[in-house]
Amino acid sequence: QVQLVESGGGSVQAGGSLRLSCAASGRTASTYDMAWFRQAPGKEREFVAAIRWLGGSPYYTDSVKGRFAISRDRARNTAYLQMNSLKPEDTAIYYCAGRRGGSFVRTPDGYDCWGQGTQVTVSS
Repeated sequence: QVQLVESGGGSVQAGGSLRLSCAASGRTASTYDMAWFRQAPGKEREFVAAIRWLGGSPYYTDSVKGRFAISRDRARNTAYLQMNSLKPEDTAIYYCAGRRGGSFVRTPDGYDCWGQGTQVTVSS
């Protein structure tokens, strides 16, 4: 069983930056595709970014392209989400998610494990 723990959320003004971290533990953690989702109040959880365990180009939702960057440190079993040029509409709880490597999936039900979430608040 892979466990995920996020950190790095907080409050920033519009235009600011934050970096989220997701530490994965478990025997098979290094073989998991990793993703970030977010959920704003009253909205459904939505896909933000993903990176495959084999590497290759990451995936992003259109609204964060050019502003966010997902990466992973395989030696540390940690995934990161660097968020730049933050906007108020980026305000949400951000969740790290993992799934056994396979086809790319952008829906929440395609992921096997989840972190507890970390709040990101962007003020105008």
